[in-house]
Amino acid sequence: MNHLRFIIEESDEVIVTHSGMTLVGVLLDKTRIGERLNQTRLPGMGKPDISNRDVAYSYIGLLCQGKTDFDHIEAFRDDEFFMIALQVDNVPSSPTLRQRLDMVAGKSGWESILREESARLLRALDVTLHPIELGVPAERRTYIPLDIDVSPFDNSGTKKEGVSRTYKGHDGYAPIFAYLGQEGYVVNVQLREGSTHVQKGTSTFLRESIQYARQVTDLPLLVRLDAGNDSAENIAVCRSQDSRAEFIIKRNLRKESPEAWLVIAQRHGTCHEPRPGKKVYHGSLMCPVKGVSEPVRMVFEVIERTMTADGQILLVPDIEVSAYWTSLPDDPAVIIRLYHDHAVMEQFHSEIKTDLDAERLPSGKFATNNLVLHFVCVAYNLLRVIGQESLKRNDAPLRKKAERRRIRTVIQNLMTLAAKMVRHARQTKLKLGYGNRWLPAFRRLYLAFA
Repeated sequence: MNHLRFIIEESDEVIVTHSGMTLVGVLLDKTRIGERLNQTRLPGMGKPDISNRDVAYSYIGLLCQGKTDFDHIEAFRDDEFFMIALQVDNVPSSPTLRQRLDMVAGKSGWESILREESARLLRALDVTLHPIELGVPAERRTYIPLDIDVSPFDNSGTKKEGVSRTYKGHDGYAPIFAYLGQEGYVVNVQLREGSTHVQKGTSTFLRESIQYARQVTDLPLLVRLDAGNDSAENIAVCRSQDSRAEFIIKRNLRKESPEAWLVIAQRHGTCHEPRPGKKVYHGSLMCPVKGVSEPVRMVFEVIERTMTADGQILLVPDIEVSAYWTSLPDDPAVIIRLYHDHAVMEQFHSEIKTDLDAERLPSGKFATNNLVLHFVCVAYNLLRVIGQESLKRNDAPLRKKAERRRIRTVIQNLMTLAAKMVRHARQTKLKLGYGNRWLPAFRRLYLAFA
């Protein structure tokens, strides 16, 4: 059988491969990002030929396709659909995009505008945040988790400003993120140099994150922090009037003896033996903390193993200790389970670094990369909103049940849909291919947001 040979020609029809920009455009239209950015002054420049709004929206449109490099914008400079979908008058060139971000980074307040407007959009859309429910049915308590953590970005082999050795053992940055809800919306972000200690500046970041989270939801917050943030400063922030929140913070046991902890567990905890040779102790104590006015509840788990799971007897018992500061009154096993759920953040980190291709930031300047990371988080939230809305009905051709639509799935199936743009009778239509099984979901999403 002879292989069919195609003839490659240019069509006079407007065929687009990124129909999802229409969804991004209608969501951005619900914010005041463009208006507020246009009101900011550019250092040493009057009114620019290409507005701040056009620069910002064009870059967000690029990021929502998983493209972070400034040079990628060149493919969209003459793209009529891209401009119509995002409602921009001009698409900047790569040098203009880079220079504009360099010019305003850290000087014009763009970072705070992006954080504030992103939070306001989530509030305006009334996004669904699935709460954590605790307590007995008669006295049910609900909390929205606020997970804060550092995620090193590998930028090895570069000479970018601020790149240094991270605790992961590679050269890069160490940005800190605050994720709201089990859905993982970003409410705060800050780029840090790679060698920055995880606790440096975290108490201020925590206070800001709680305030941004309160702009999104009225439900009580549950802050979860890793052992690197075992600090009285963080506990004090969660207990203060202007940023009050419940908390679970893993303790950094430092040089505390496991044998001493076993004695404490035997004295103050309850023991159960899930298998021969393994004892698990759970309990809690009220402990004074230097710098905190009142004692803080500490939950502990001590595991003593005298035999391995396959029956090998140990000459010396293996003792494993975990302890947590918490303001919750619940059973220690519940507190420990809630803390372990904190690990879902690794999925959110992965989506930002991999799905949005943001790990190797595009600029050589630290302040510009910090601004880029703020734009990345706006794009991440837009894609998360689209993905979560797509789950509300069973009209997408994905049959695997999911609580969150992965960012990569949103980009592959909703951002990069092929369609033909047609103008007729004073109407502009976007025609998807015949038999496209994403059409019902795409149409529903557009109508829901528009």
